[in-house]
Amino acid sequence: MPPTSGHLIRNFCIIAHIDHGKSTLADRLLEYTGTVSQREMKEQLLDDMELERARGITIKARAVVMYYPRNGQTYELNLIDTPGHVDFHYEVSRSLSCCEGAMLLVDAFQGVQAQTVANAYASMEHDLTVVPVINKIDAVNAQPDIVSKEMEQSLGFDPAEILLVSAKTGAGIEELLDAAIDTVPPPQGDPDAPLQAMVFDSHYDEFRGAITYVRIMNGQIHKGQKIRLLLGETTHEVLELGQFAPTKRPCDLLHAGQVGYLICNIKSMDQVHIGDTVADPRRLAAPLPGYQEPQRMVYCGLYPSDGQDFAQLREALEKLSINDPSFEFEPETSDALGFGFRCGFLGLLHMEIVQQRLEQESNIDLIQTAPNVTYEILTQRGETLQINRPQEVPDSGDIMEFRQPIVRVRVILPADYIGPVMKLCQDRQGIQQDTEYLSPTRAILTYDLPLAEVIYDLHDKLKSATRGYGTMDYDLVGYFPADLARVDVLVNGTRVDALSIICAKSDADRRGRSIVKKLKSELDRHMFEIAVQAAIGSRVIARETVPALRKNVTAKCYGGDITRKRKLWAKQREGKKRMKSIGRVDIPQKAFMAVLETGGGAS
Repeated sequence: MPPTSGHLIRNFCIIAHIDHGKSTLADRLLEYTGTVSQREMKEQLLDDMELERARGITIKARAVVMYYPRNGQTYELNLIDTPGHVDFHYEVSRSLSCCEGAMLLVDAFQGVQAQTVANAYASMEHDLTVVPVINKIDAVNAQPDIVSKEMEQSLGFDPAEILLVSAKTGAGIEELLDAAIDTVPPPQGDPDAPLQAMVFDSHYDEFRGAITYVRIMNGQIHKGQKIRLLLGETTHEVLELGQFAPTKRPCDLLHAGQVGYLICNIKSMDQVHIGDTVADPRRLAAPLPGYQEPQRMVYCGLYPSDGQDFAQLREALEKLSINDPSFEFEPETSDALGFGFRCGFLGLLHMEIVQQRLEQESNIDLIQTAPNVTYEILTQRGETLQINRPQEVPDSGDIMEFRQPIVRVRVILPADYIGPVMKLCQDRQGIQQDTEYLSPTRAILTYDLPLAEVIYDLHDKLKSATRGYGTMDYDLVGYFPADLARVDVLVNGTRVDALSIICAKSDADRRGRSIVKKLKSELDRHMFEIAVQAAIGSRVIARETVPALRKNVTAKCYGGDITRKRKLWAKQREGKKRMKSIGRVDIPQKAFMAVLETGGGAS
């Protein structure tokens, strides 16, 4: 029987670095508590998105209720399974706001990783009770003793408190559930107070409309009741409410401390705001502190490779944004690529996930421009501009100060690789902040780096430098002045806006040379010579020339005076010159793709 008292409820989430076993542990908890029968059980049960299962990662947080009998009482355990990648940290922060406790999972071999530290600090900031857990103790290379010392050193946990489990075999699951009940405090909400419920997620069902995920902080909510969304200032009737177990299970009442869903016949997701407060219109309560808007870190253009698919792409983006409010898009045009959309993402993995979902779910072939970050420009008139694409950069004479986003990067790595990683960060304009040893063999390096340097290739280079053992995590510090410039690419004297980049002036020559060299090798030869140039303003910094296709005009001359041949060559040169002034260079899609795949010339 479900509990009716708040002191029998426990709300907790599972947080960890990517691939440390969160979804597998959630599977075992569902199995052990009997929430899911053996017949219904499958791996990654809560990861219901096709892409999540294919890549073995969690992208969306999922809530599920479990009932667990213990000492003659039935406890209601509300579990939220969260993503582990740094790009989806906003999903984690939303989950933390709805819980009183968190299970911090650490791999018994890989030990403390970058997101482990970030998630632990985030839990402490939300005043959550953290239950430390070491997972995968059944693995052949497990080192629980070493890992527990790392957790003590970096996060301050008492080794005696750390639980040892195997999510794969089910070892230690009962002790984990007991620890959750004994350690995590029950929710403090008052069922008789005016209704206050936090909206922590939502998704759209084409038959039922918006399905809103809520955590009841105070009061209670019942079927047929009128509710008011305070931020959206709209009033609705509750047609259905219930909990996820893990499929939707309707009920007539949810009270303070419980987690569930509401269906109110809301036809537009614009009316549902993540972080909003649900209240009773007859007894309005104060709004709860909401979440910060997710901050888009990376922007790129998405264009259909066939221009006729533009309307289909718009429809696909609108459909995707309904269930993923963390990315934004707006229409834009490019002389080279036609009509498309400028999209903002939380990070590179998020960008890759959205692109894959669009191609898989909507069957659209996409062209993606080089990713770039948001910059700030202080103009001579004292205005501050937000720059999301290179084309928006004003003339250099109008710029008083160019600012770039700086992030604080924490790298956790084996101590043997500290030298190569320090060189890697310094080559990318990094400023070292701190070095801390977790154990004699592992360390944390902290650097301040330009975000543009991080998103291009830092993760790949880090994995190479540390043979796969290094992990990183970053937070935005702010915008700081830098010596930057916009590098334009000109083909036959015409600027190709899709290939423009923003980079440090000290790096502009290398990047410019890299782009023009790549473009030269990809461009088809025409009947006239083509100049491919990289320029900052009116100053050309790199040039390559695509030679013309030439007809052998002297083939009909058998011997004779050389002046005849010279006349024919001069006539040909004049024709080429005239053709060049009126000729148009067609840049094939494969040439764009080849240049953009190099990260706009990043090496």
